[in-house]
Amino acid sequence: MAGRVKLAAAAIGLAAATAAMTVEPPARPAIPDGDWHSYGRGWTEDHFSPLTEINDRTVSRLGLAWSHDIDPTPSVLTQPVAADGVLYTAIGYSVIHAFDGATGKLLWRYDPEVGKVAGIKLRAGWGPRGIAYHDGTVFTATLEGRLIALDAKTGKPRWSVQTIDDPENALYITGPPYIVGDLVLIGNGGAEYGPVRGYVSAYDRRTGKLAWRFYTVPGKPGVKDGAASDEVMEKAASTWTGEWWKHGGGGTVWQAMAYDPQLGRVYIGTGNGSPWNQRIRSPGGGDNLFLASILALDAKTGRYIWHYQANPGENWDYNNTMDIQLTDLVIGGQRRPVLLHAPKNGFFYVIDRETGKLLGAEAFGKQTWAERIDLASGRPVEKLDARYPGGKPVLIFPGPYGAHGVATMSYSPATGLAYIPTTEAGNIYVDPPGDLPSWRHLPQLALSTGTGAPPPDMAVPPPTSALVAWDPVAQKPRWTVPTAGRLQGGTMATAGNLLFQGRSTGRFIAYAADTGRELWSFDAQTGIQASPVTYTAKGRQYVAILAGWRGSPNGDGTVWDYRTQPRRLLAFALGGARKLPPYDPGSLDPVDDPDFRLDPAKVAIGRAVYGTRCTVCHGAGVVAGGGAPDLRRAPGPMDLEAFTAIVSGGVLQEAGMPRFQDLSPAQIEGLQHFIRSRARESLAAAHQQGRQP
Repeated sequence: MAGRVKLAAAAIGLAAATAAMTVEPPARPAIPDGDWHSYGRGWTEDHFSPLTEINDRTVSRLGLAWSHDIDPTPSVLTQPVAADGVLYTAIGYSVIHAFDGATGKLLWRYDPEVGKVAGIKLRAGWGPRGIAYHDGTVFTATLEGRLIALDAKTGKPRWSVQTIDDPENALYITGPPYIVGDLVLIGNGGAEYGPVRGYVSAYDRRTGKLAWRFYTVPGKPGVKDGAASDEVMEKAASTWTGEWWKHGGGGTVWQAMAYDPQLGRVYIGTGNGSPWNQRIRSPGGGDNLFLASILALDAKTGRYIWHYQANPGENWDYNNTMDIQLTDLVIGGQRRPVLLHAPKNGFFYVIDRETGKLLGAEAFGKQTWAERIDLASGRPVEKLDARYPGGKPVLIFPGPYGAHGVATMSYSPATGLAYIPTTEAGNIYVDPPGDLPSWRHLPQLALSTGTGAPPPDMAVPPPTSALVAWDPVAQKPRWTVPTAGRLQGGTMATAGNLLFQGRSTGRFIAYAADTGRELWSFDAQTGIQASPVTYTAKGRQYVAILAGWRGSPNGDGTVWDYRTQPRRLLAFALGGARKLPPYDPGSLDPVDDPDFRLDPAKVAIGRAVYGTRCTVCHGAGVVAGGGAPDLRRAPGPMDLEAFTAIVSGGVLQEAGMPRFQDLSPAQIEGLQHFIRSRARESLAAAHQQGRQP
């Protein structure tokens, strides 16, 4: 098998040599300094702005200029875009809003009514992390797979196309569209929820017509897809074993891309295997191309040029879908066009974007799965127990949250530093017993990773996090700021020697980008996970961010309740003097009916169902944060008839609560008992702490 893998990798790598012979590059597309058009602002995708009115000397005068309150929603993760003094953002399930950037006046609103059409895709529970603007058009994607182009002045749809062929499969969209010349690209996610095979699609940005599609993992041998990747997939298939296509394979392109107009390429980052456990999807081993990789494709045709695989035979949910940022660096005395990448696995990669050659890779966060990355081969040198063999549970850092997740990294050409929101959170991986090749995904978008349950007496250390300023040339940190809990917001750097980041504690902070010294902060009254942007309107610079928390409590002591937390779009300017109203979260204690009698057998049924169907939105152990109501405090589960109407009947589907019609009455009753048991445990803990609910 090893010979087959090596042969396939060599055959695929031949394209890189041809790609290095580049003709005169086209001019770099420029956007106005005061605009922010794409997820990373412009074609370099570095989350850096050249604006300097707000800088390290003036930021102390930064204040709230305007705000817009948002109703409770499962998602406040979207990074806005800005053009010609107008700020655009998605709120919740791709409801697009356009605001006057100077005053906050709502100019228009477009609702794609995702709740009415998403069906089982609502079970993914996410909204979009970004949108895009180009030439008078706003582009957005919806959870269930539509790519939509809107007139930027009116909000009226210009075209809409469904990018996911099967409404019943596990694919869904949470990432932003990317403008690539005359095309708009979109990927998808879902590798934890079913037999999913990843791909990226390119559409004509004016008409919505499909231009090309590239599959990131091979399908069933002998079956062609009529896609740009057909030929290369035949070679990639030799790096897989067994009947991987029955498990989907994974490799979804659910977030990061970058367009390189100099070389006429687009770089895409691919996700984890489906399922995570390689011994299920590819029992004979192999590199499993193109999981956990960066691919360089011809921007116009989708033709494969080169790839770099960070984790051959991916086995841990180590996505490479984090930021891909483009710049030029002087390395070894030579100026080279490079891409910067800090994926989940904990290593910071510097890759020559012309040839795909790895130039540097060092650990920026805690990781225990590899000794190092061998620069000669580009492959990791894995530690002995990294693949958790033989059914032995192994604590590995990082876990599925990654050393760097979706919180945006930024890169400042002014300081030469990349700013990474890092996480130190391990996970206990277990290869479950039994006949793994016959394993099947759970049905109907249930969380299903292919790894076993850890022993109850094996603990994972509490998670921590930090903001790390990383020197990509020296491959070491320049400065580090510890942060509380596991997750924080994304970062943005500016030419004013500033770095902005929102925190889970509710603080929005500006640092000196060169030293990490805190210069300014604002209490947003709620946790912040989104990424900030900066723009100009009527000759004045603004900084804007969506404030709101989606997820379970962060391990830092703060709890942002779905129903009571404020959610706002905040815009700041020098001299801004607006104030937020006082915030009172009210009681966060569980509710209970003392006459309700728990049945331990039903509690066990409900615990199993909750772990695969409810955790993503309602939180592990029924301890929810902002993503969905905390069921310990919700009135619905108190009454079985009402609870059944919500869970199975779908009475709240248009509000974002998916319908689980596949659950039996016994499973729904089990859920009720499990929720009530968790409420009582929480009430007992409150009494022990001296609180009287």
